[in-house]
Amino acid sequence: MSEVYCLQGIGKSYAQGSETVEVLKEVNLTIAEGDSLAIVGASGSGKSTLLQIMGTLDTPSVGQITFKGMDISSLGWKERAYIRNANIGFVFQFHHLLPEFSARENVAMPGIISGMVRAEALTQADLALARVGLAHRLHHRVTTLSGGERQRAAIARAILLQPQVVLADEPTGNLDERTGQEINDLLWHLNNDQGVTLVIVTHNADLAQRMQRRLELRSGELYET
Repeated sequence: MSEVYCLQGIGKSYAQGSETVEVLKEVNLTIAEGDSLAIVGASGSGKSTLLQIMGTLDTPSVGQITFKGMDISSLGWKERAYIRNANIGFVFQFHHLLPEFSARENVAMPGIISGMVRAEALTQADLALARVGLAHRLHHRVTTLSGGERQRAAIARAILLQPQVVLADEPTGNLDERTGQEINDLLWHLNNDQGVTLVIVTHNADLAQRMQRRLELRSGELYET
């Protein structure tokens, strides 16, 4: 399998008053196409920061990160935004759907932003919503969807442009146990049946256990368990 990510000596630090706080320290990680891995760790251990760097939402203070052989460590904002939109899907703990729009309009947004004709973006949104079991809720406003349905819609939005990678930050953290299990199943099938490379930050032990690889961040340092 080809390599999707290669992180070498990644560090991230922030100035806090007169002090420097190290969030990530010498993180090294290689992820192959089709991999699934869970990143666990205590709150404040750097999990979300690492995911944001992998998703080009942030840049490392030191080290190099390549995505499909391209060094994305020092790219400008526009270049990183292009790579992110074309290749990476995001799922967050809070769905960040727009309440004034329908499920299909929300899911179509990445396509419209990328320059896709609106009608085509809506067609692709219908297909993505069908993949996550929401074909019957296309025209419903977000405010009428249950918590689990909203998270399914968020996953549909993440996979609209058929990204090679899905990065999920606590995707079940705001859901009850039964609904969380449904989202676990959906994410697992995206990886297992459709070959999407999946990286999940989670406190959910069941979800972490289903991934091919499990890693733990401790005080900014990454360990494979």
